[in-house]
Amino acid sequence: MDLVRRVVAFYVAALLAACDERPSFSKADIDAEKLLGNAPPGFLLGTATAPHQIEGGLADDWSDWEQGSYPDGRPHIKHRDTSAVADDSWNRWKDDLAAMQTLGVNAYRLGVDWSRLMPAPGQWDAAAAARYREQLAALRAAHIEPMVTLYHFTLPKWVAAQGGLEWDGLEDALADFAGRSGKAFGDLVDRWCTLNEPNVVAVKGFTQGEWPPGVKDTPRTARVLARLLRAHAKMAAALRLNDTVDADGDGKATLIGLAHHVRVFEPATWSPLDVAIAAASDAFFNDALVQAVKTGHTHLSVPGAITIDEDVPGLAGSFDYLGLNYYTRDHVRADLSDPSLSKQYTPAGAPVNDLGWELYPEGLYRMLVRFGRYGWPILITENGMADNAGDRRPEFLRGHLYAVDRARAAGVDVRGYYHWSLLDNFEWAEGYTARFGLFTVDFASDPTLARKPTPAVAVFQEAARNLGTLR
Repeated sequence: MDLVRRVVAFYVAALLAACDERPSFSKADIDAEKLLGNAPPGFLLGTATAPHQIEGGLADDWSDWEQGSYPDGRPHIKHRDTSAVADDSWNRWKDDLAAMQTLGVNAYRLGVDWSRLMPAPGQWDAAAAARYREQLAALRAAHIEPMVTLYHFTLPKWVAAQGGLEWDGLEDALADFAGRSGKAFGDLVDRWCTLNEPNVVAVKGFTQGEWPPGVKDTPRTARVLARLLRAHAKMAAALRLNDTVDADGDGKATLIGLAHHVRVFEPATWSPLDVAIAAASDAFFNDALVQAVKTGHTHLSVPGAITIDEDVPGLAGSFDYLGLNYYTRDHVRADLSDPSLSKQYTPAGAPVNDLGWELYPEGLYRMLVRFGRYGWPILITENGMADNAGDRRPEFLRGHLYAVDRARAAGVDVRGYYHWSLLDNFEWAEGYTARFGLFTVDFASDPTLARKPTPAVAVFQEAARNLGTLR
């Protein structure tokens, strides 16, 4: 009976959600828009990267994963690509800064890598910290506000050896890393992102089995997500304790949130099962995390598999902003044989990126309106498309910046937009086959790894000029 009640509740929730606004953007309206022309002073326009994807020279759980294969012989990474060199941004970060200045950004979301800074338990690499400080100081000198991400999918090998995301000591270890980072970089950094996409890393690693540790076990997915929420609460507390310096003079030494990946889930049909599974997917993937931070109570439920109910000390009140990563919409068909109980697909004929993800800028507007109701200021911490040719990204960028303008006009407190990504980079299981960069990089034949502008740079510059950050 409990399962029946849940199905009915999901069905009712989905029907209510269907009553929400379903905008349809016209190309004429998008083309006529003065992108970010009405954004307020202080609006953040930037790009985003992750250390494992651009730095090169890292030794972590992913560098091990990249060497392996699945039981059927398929390599974990397409073409057996590795991140060994990537964009070599550890050494060529000044080239990245020059690219940002060409764009006219006033913000940059980057990561400091846990495995580089703490290669062993309790050990802090002062030389690595000094290199990061050099980068952060250069950003500030260029009037580019840094946002620092502390956990972006990768773990030090010593953490992985103790169980990785399932290690009972993970929360305290992440809090220790956050505290050390706050102390080391706090005079240069006010904006912190504790975790990148905890829902994605949990699903990819423990439901789909496509990322480390490569298992398919839905209850473990929920337990990992619950653990990461506890870790965020402890990391936020450690940052507030150790970063007491106001780097930009606005009266706030720490502005803390995380980057939450959101997707639009649409049922394939209006059958009760498709609707129920789509609503269940939406509740677990989109809502559970933000509800937990709002209330301080984690409730994660996968019907027939697991339910987690727990109060988390320090979780409520831990956000100064909500970061949203938005890329696409999924249509959902029930499939009770799958660990996620569903199959996601894109309807035939829909516009897609090179990974088959639907291009749906209206979804960004819908998510901004929906999550704006929680009351936190919103930063779009990632938004971009895989476009190897680079010729469709200008339209994508224009449409999604238009969605930002529409949401702000509707009263949503959107305070920034970070495009993913500054550069083509190592795109996890896709290796170098999926290119998200505003600047393209020839990994195969250019030893200088030159950052070359794509056509989307002109659209980004247009928005920067409208905002007043590029003249």
